[in-house]
Amino acid sequence: MNPSFSESPASPHGAATQEDWRRWGPYLAERQWGTVREDYSVGGKAWEYFPHDHARSRAYRWGEDGIAGFSDHLQRLCLGVALWNGRDPILKERFFGLTNGEGNHGEDVKELYFHTDATPTHSYLKMLYKYPQAAFPYERLRAENARRGRGEPEFELLDTGIFDENRYFDVVCEYAKESPEDVLLRITAHNRGPEAATLHLLPQLWFRNTWSWEPGSPRPVLAAVSDSSLLASHASLGDFRFACDGQPELLFCDNDTNTQRLFGRSRGSGFFKDAFHDYVVHGRGDAVNPARTGTKAAARYVLPIAAGGSACIRVRLTRQPSDQPANASEPFGDFDAIMTQRIAEADAFYANLQQGIEDADARLVQRQAFAGLIWSKQFYHYDVCTWLHGDPGQPPPPAERLHGRNAEWTHLTNAEIISMPDTWEYPWYAAWDLAFHCIPFAMIDAAFAKDQLVLLTREWYMHPNGQLPAYEWGFGDVNPPVHAWATWRVFQIDRKQRGGNGDLAFLERVFHKLMINFTWWVNRKDAQDRNIFQGGFLGLDNIGVFDRSAPLPTGGTIDQADGTSWMAMYSLNLMRIALELARHNHVYEDIATKFFEHFLQIAEAMNHIGDAGIGLWSEEDEFYYDVLNLPDGQSRALRVRSMVGLIPLFAVEVLSPDLLDELPDFKWRLEWFLSHRPALAKLVSRWQEHGTGHRHLLSLLRGHRMKCLLRRMLDETEFLSDYGVRALSRHHLEHPYEFTCGDIHLKVAYEPADSTSPYFGGNSNWRGPVWLPVNYLIVESLQKFHHYYGDDFKVECPARSGKFITIAEVAAELARRLTRLFLKDANGRRPALAGRPQQADDPHFRDLVLFHEYFHGDTGRGLGAAHQTGWTALVAKLLQPRDDGAAATHAPFPLKPSPKD
Repeated sequence: MNPSFSESPASPHGAATQEDWRRWGPYLAERQWGTVREDYSVGGKAWEYFPHDHARSRAYRWGEDGIAGFSDHLQRLCLGVALWNGRDPILKERFFGLTNGEGNHGEDVKELYFHTDATPTHSYLKMLYKYPQAAFPYERLRAENARRGRGEPEFELLDTGIFDENRYFDVVCEYAKESPEDVLLRITAHNRGPEAATLHLLPQLWFRNTWSWEPGSPRPVLAAVSDSSLLASHASLGDFRFACDGQPELLFCDNDTNTQRLFGRSRGSGFFKDAFHDYVVHGRGDAVNPARTGTKAAARYVLPIAAGGSACIRVRLTRQPSDQPANASEPFGDFDAIMTQRIAEADAFYANLQQGIEDADARLVQRQAFAGLIWSKQFYHYDVCTWLHGDPGQPPPPAERLHGRNAEWTHLTNAEIISMPDTWEYPWYAAWDLAFHCIPFAMIDAAFAKDQLVLLTREWYMHPNGQLPAYEWGFGDVNPPVHAWATWRVFQIDRKQRGGNGDLAFLERVFHKLMINFTWWVNRKDAQDRNIFQGGFLGLDNIGVFDRSAPLPTGGTIDQADGTSWMAMYSLNLMRIALELARHNHVYEDIATKFFEHFLQIAEAMNHIGDAGIGLWSEEDEFYYDVLNLPDGQSRALRVRSMVGLIPLFAVEVLSPDLLDELPDFKWRLEWFLSHRPALAKLVSRWQEHGTGHRHLLSLLRGHRMKCLLRRMLDETEFLSDYGVRALSRHHLEHPYEFTCGDIHLKVAYEPADSTSPYFGGNSNWRGPVWLPVNYLIVESLQKFHHYYGDDFKVECPARSGKFITIAEVAAELARRLTRLFLKDANGRRPALAGRPQQADDPHFRDLVLFHEYFHGDTGRGLGAAHQTGWTALVAKLLQPRDDGAAATHAPFPLKPSPKD
């Protein structure tokens, strides 16, 4: 298991460790239905096999979901919130959204919820759900989005008018811990509407169903011990008391499938997963267990709330000592004081972190970015071998799956806390997303960031052949190799916080595994052994003319400018890590030399003109393009001006003379190589020309080519938007790239918002919008270039403006444009909320920030997944004025642990 989440004992001094405080957290997904893990269909159609309509009645195999969900680190016991407004056809136990086939731009959550605060060890958490008072418009959302084409905007919940006159509840859920296993939940419901309204509020406690899949597994028990409390007993977790303030109605059932409702089979005796829905919505008293015992329980509060008024309920989950009666203590006497203290500690933690941020709105945005990042931690459970072959006592999966999705990943056994890209739309980890998540995580919880980077290289994740798992829809797909970059950056951030030499054991541990992964890339993705790479779609979805991960309709192969550049960057990243390790163990000098030489070989290949007279660099256009190699031996440059051609900027490293003097063997070999290969040296470096501080530059780009790329990138009629760098040049708005080969005719045009074609599926679009991760890498790369060139090297920014600034100032300008997406403008509006007047202007909305998957290339409006705080949380790093943030002096867990710890 992930070492951060081991069952570590308390420290010998009686104070709980950070690992103890992390044992419980916001680890429930916001969607488990429709995932690959829960798909046992013949054709692998996960969305259709387990739809939203089944979720309330069907026990999950691999995990749980819920609203404001909270659980232990193995997701054995879960806590969440259910609601009913008296009109809905469904008890609201989980968030609703459209499947990939139902949405006119792919999958799309259709709820309004916001993660507003969190500490890294979950000593305090806060989120807000906006729940309509009218019947939730499930069918209208489905029907209208089905009617709309891909060229039309998505039909959202606010578009239905259901929030008119503020007829909704703001449901604020706050968790606080008195100690690592003493969890307080306060739920405050505000009636924002003009009339009194009644809300049924049901905090729920349940066990993840493990007993249905593993014969002999003990069945845990929830049992009432009074009219307002119950005891949760689990064989491995132990006993917990769940106490409810006031006089709620306790309801009990079992987290088991209602086979009669779903499949028409006899349901037999029992009280099934959907019992609370039947009881609350349909008034079926026989649905719940009168014996007040089961594996799922709820405390039902019926709250009449006046117009503009509010109501609050409190519950508490506490480990129950075996020598103490379950109802012996008073759970609510110190409740409010603990909650107040934890809020104050959270404020102190962020106040220290944000000392250099003067703007209050910037502090708010950064804090909510961190909150979304922390709320996106999830217990992820997926044993591929078991999934392929099925569980004892259950119907066997279809035989076809043994030759289908993920069949070659039988070693993969995941059961850890992992940072998710988006807990509803992407409730599964993705390799390159996770690497970006770790940068902002390192600012507030470097230990967790390091554990995440180690995790993906462990033997139960990484394929024996060296490949890192991409994501559950296709672990064998390929993401850009950014793991080494993230490892080095997290090491640097952590070292700055802790001082000294840094965590060399972490650096070395990941480095060894990444050498295996690098070898996998070289052996698998360089088809002709030319140091030119064909990595596939590389996370950029529809950016190209073709689906680069599929067989080409023309036949042949594509030499990828981005795939090759990513590998040049990977070489330099591993070289830099090896040099750091070599400072403490000179054996690593040889390995650093190996990656230095590999970088030069890739650089040589990128500058090579092929037999057809075509290379990745176009002298005519002064830009990098992919090259299509046809079966008849001809080659064609695919002249799409896209992010693909800017990624060569990422392969840059600057070496200081002090570092080289520490490593004489490496320095000697490096200088020998450059002196004996002068032509190659001139292509990739300015070794004989010292930069600022006598530093040396290694880059795919000499000054001329870098200026050529920057000229296009900083042109507001091409890549440069008011909100960052577009993924596709705006030049293609009036001049689409058209490709014709025989009967094949394809076109790539500038699309600043949602994709207008279903090409590559889903709701992502790389044909014009602004994406935070690649923009962040551009900013960092420019900072490195400036570290070498200094203030004397200037470029025109924006292009044709007549204004020349240093590369550092260009990086700062891009960072300013990116952060502008989230910050209020002169009119008090956030560009990411463009076109959403209620969210932009309403006082109950305007300070609630969403961190979208990507952003409109012209207006900055947020698009795609609405809570992709994973890599969009990089804005937190861009807002931090200090180089790498600083460890808060206030710990992210209580400073004075309770004596009982």
